Amino acid sequence: MPFSILAVLAAAVSAFLVGGLWYSPILLGRVWQRLVGLEDEALSRGLARTFLLAGIASLVMALNLAAFIGPDAGVGFATFAGAAAGLGWVAPALGMTFAFERRPVGLWLVDAGYHIVSFTLMGALIGLLQ
Repeated sequence: MPFSILAVLAAAVSAFLVGGLWYSPILLGRVWQRLVGLEDEALSRGLARTFLLAGIASLVMALNLAAFIGPDAGVGFATFAGAAAGLGWVAPALGMTFAFERRPVGLWLVDAGYHIVSFTLMGALIGLLQ
């Protein structure tokens, strides 16, 4: 196998945990909630499905990033690769979609910021645990 399963699992869990903190009321949860127009009651419905899909997505992202980074990368390159994926692929892709959907720039900043931080941390963990 070209990458460590432990590294992939740790990276996936980190993305899931960062999302939990990022979108919590402690950080940007209330801002995000206002920007997407969701009330507390709507957020509480379907949580099991939401968390299941988020967990699967985190695992797929971590697997893809680990395959991209490769088994011999150091922490520096892996961290840079994660940041580059967040800044160079995910944030612009979200920006393009949000522009056509006429979503607020603030929502793009919240969501893209999460992915930049999340991919950077995933890269660091993959590089550290490979």
